[in-house]
Amino acid sequence: MAGQFEPTADGGAAVALDEVEISILRSLAVQLMELVGPGDEPAQGRDPLAELFAEGPSEPPTDPALARLFPDAYGDPGAELASAEAATEARAASAEFRRYTELDLRARKRDDALAMVRALDALTPEGDGGAVLRLAPDDSRQWLGALNDLRLAIGARLEVTDDEDGGGLYALPDSDPRKPMVMAYLWLGALQETLVETLTD
Repeated sequence: MAGQFEPTADGGAAVALDEVEISILRSLAVQLMELVGPGDEPAQGRDPLAELFAEGPSEPPTDPALARLFPDAYGDPGAELASAEAATEARAASAEFRRYTELDLRARKRDDALAMVRALDALTPEGDGGAVLRLAPDDSRQWLGALNDLRLAIGARLEVTDDEDGGGLYALPDSDPRKPMVMAYLWLGALQETLVETLTD
């Protein structure tokens, strides 16, 4: 079980984590919550129903990591559209979609990261300081979302754009200042892959 998720009898997943791994995962999840932003609680006396229909931003984020987490819904950012008119239509459709979905998407991403923090905080250390993390099926899905978001954010910082770029990360020398971030990116990928396998078995 060490280093990878394995299925449990109740349809969930379990993984053995050492003290350092627990600390790294918790730190990354907290950083993800900070990146995504604080929750939008209704102001005192405000109608909660009105808050449900609050409009979000219409422009994409300027931070590359946030842009990866909240991409435009229409148009391929790396592709040239057939005409200026098509590009304008794609931008308008993306802005409209973003306006009505981004606040909910941000809240979900915060919830997933918070679920990760809470699960790690609830662990009971064993003799070596490590512990076995056991996730129910719903918790597994939240962890999968948080792991995916962490990889997207770190991948944006590393300027990973596709699988080819990701493969070159293995060749970085230990002296490269990006090496710790690369190791976290690859480790999160392995955790994500084995967690997906537990949910699809």
